[in-house]
Amino acid sequence: MLNRSPFPRPLRRGLCIAVALLAGGILPTLAHADTACRGGQSFSAFLAAFRQEAGRKGISERTLKNLDGLTFDEKVLSRDRGQPTLSLSFLQFADRLVSKSRLQRGRAMLERHRATFAKIEREYGVPGPVIAAFWGLETDYGAYMGDFSSLRSLASLAYDCRRSELFSDELMAALTLLERGDLAPAEMHGAWAGELGQVQFTPSNYLKFAVDYDGDGRRDLVGSVPDALASAAKFLLHLGWRANEPWLEEVEVGPKVPWEHAGRKRYKPRAEWAADGVKRRGGSALPADNALAALVLPMGRAGPAFLAYPNFDIYWEWNNSSNYSLAAAYLATRLAGAPPMQRGDPAAMLSSAELAEVQKRLNARGWDAGPADGRLGQKTRDGVREAQLAFGMPADGYPTRDLLDRLRRN
Repeated sequence: MLNRSPFPRPLRRGLCIAVALLAGGILPTLAHADTACRGGQSFSAFLAAFRQEAGRKGISERTLKNLDGLTFDEKVLSRDRGQPTLSLSFLQFADRLVSKSRLQRGRAMLERHRATFAKIEREYGVPGPVIAAFWGLETDYGAYMGDFSSLRSLASLAYDCRRSELFSDELMAALTLLERGDLAPAEMHGAWAGELGQVQFTPSNYLKFAVDYDGDGRRDLVGSVPDALASAAKFLLHLGWRANEPWLEEVEVGPKVPWEHAGRKRYKPRAEWAADGVKRRGGSALPADNALAALVLPMGRAGPAFLAYPNFDIYWEWNNSSNYSLAAAYLATRLAGAPPMQRGDPAAMLSSAELAEVQKRLNARGWDAGPADGRLGQKTRDGVREAQLAFGMPADGYPTRDLLDRLRRN
C-alpha cells in the first residue's frame, strides 16, 4: 500500500488491483532508467556507495551482504513507468474486486480469527470487517503477497533518478528490518515497489507501525496473521480512525436531492440529507441528527448511492484512488452483513479518450478539470459539476455523453 507516486501517501494502490488489471490485458510498457543524476555512475557503483552509507548508519556487514549480487530490474521500472490508467467504472471495478469468492473467504477468515479480531477492536477501535477488507484487497487474505525481490526492487527504484531519495529511504528501512530480525532475507519478497507482507506495508511503515501481536518476539507481517491484522489496525488508528462510528452506508435518493451538494468530503448533517429526500436502503428514514455525512454518487444520480462518514476519509488515506477507496469500504460493509448494492441504471462510462476530451474542453472553458489524462478523479468531477450547473443539467459531477455533446456544441 503506497500512497505517493508510486507511493500515493502512506500506502499504495492495492496489489490485487494490479493483478485484476493485468488479468484484463492491461500491461505495463517497457522503460529505461533515468540516470541523469548519476553522472555516469553504474548501478553496481551506486549500490556500493549506498552500502557504505548504510554501514555508517549502523547496518552490520552481515545484513549488508544481502545486497551482494543484486542486479538492476528492468521489470520493476516497466511497472513504475507503465502504471495503467484506471478506466473501469466503479461498478466494473467493484465487480472484479468484491467478488463472491473474496466475500466467502473474507467471512471465513473473520470466523477463523474471531478472537483476534475482537481483541484488536477492543484495543484499537477498528472493526474486523474493515481490516479484513484491506487484507482481502491487498493480498487476497495472504494468499498472494508478490514475488519481486524487495531489496532488488527498492535498489532499482533508488538508482532511478525520478524518486531516488524516496526509494533510498525505503531501501534503508528494508535493511533495518533485516538488521532487527523482523524478517529473514528469504521473506523479503513482495510487490514490485517493495511493499511487504499480508497488508502490503512499505518498509518504512513496517518499521513505524508493525506490531508483535502473537508475542513471539518478532513483528512478522509475512507469516503471522495476528501481527498483520493488528499492524493494519494500528496504522488505521494513526490515520485517524474513529472507534464506534460508521464509514459507509448505502442509501436511496429521491428526485429533489440537490445533486450539486454530492461529493466526497461535502459533509452536512444527516438531518439535512433526510430533508433533501435521502433515505436508508429499503426506504426507511435517516436519523434526523447532526452526524456528518457526504453523499457519494460514483456513477452519477442514476447509479448506486452511498452516505460516506468521516471514517471513509481513512480509506482515501490508505489509497487515494476513488474506485479503490469506495470498493474497500463497500467490501467492508458486505463483510459486516450489508446486502449487495443496488446498481441503478447509470449512463455508460465514457471511454478514456472521450473523458480526456471532456477534460480538455472543460479546461478551455475555465472549468478546472485537472490534466487531460482520461481519468475520473475528484478535480474532474468538480469541473464537470461546474459545467453541468452552467448548462442547467443535474449537477451530479458524473461526465456523460450528453455533457460531451453539449461541450462540443458550445
